[in-house]
Amino acid sequence: MDELELLKKDWKKNEDTKYPKLSYKEIYGMILKKSSSIVKWIFIISILEFAFWTLISFAFKNTEYNKRFESYHAENIMIPFLILGYIILGYFFYKFYMNYRTISATDSAKILMENILKTRRTVKQYVGFNLIYLALSSFIALGVQFDRDEEMISLVEKASANGEIFKFYAVTIILTLVFLGLLIAIILGFYYLIYGILLKRLNRNYRELKKLEV
Repeated sequence: MDELELLKKDWKKNEDTKYPKLSYKEIYGMILKKSSSIVKWIFIISILEFAFWTLISFAFKNTEYNKRFESYHAENIMIPFLILGYIILGYFFYKFYMNYRTISATDSAKILMENILKTRRTVKQYVGFNLIYLALSSFIALGVQFDRDEEMISLVEKASANGEIFKFYAVTIILTLVFLGLLIAIILGFYYLIYGILLKRLNRNYRELKKLEV
């Protein structure tokens, strides 16, 4: 049985329970401690995730595709986009850390409930940003390829000469969307396993706080 359920039964002064009677303050302290730990892990996992994707990008830096993309000399497009991404990620890391600090110092059930909701929103915004950034970067890379890759330009010219330019663009975009959809599905699965589990536990704490406030 969940520890909070045992404490909740004790709070209702169930005469049959074998657990010692605990005060509102003690039960609240348990919920606060668990919530603070969960938010701390959200912060830590977000940093580890960033480190993981950074290592992956370095690992694939010398692949043929990356070397080919570097030959397009699209730094004026990609570098500002990357910098913007790092700035926004830095903002989310700061928000996660501040959420942890705020929850750890909370001394009111009502404020703790508000901070839990705020943390949930931050996590959802973080996940949404990562997925949108992935989609945008994929289409920007595709646009650069259409504009600067000699083989791609040759294929476009050939399709145009054969009157199949619309078909060529449609097939390319559909294949990109399918690949992107599969990649997003994998990432969403990862987010569900990691952040989803933590948010479920945080939601459970939120419900327990609501019961305490009744």
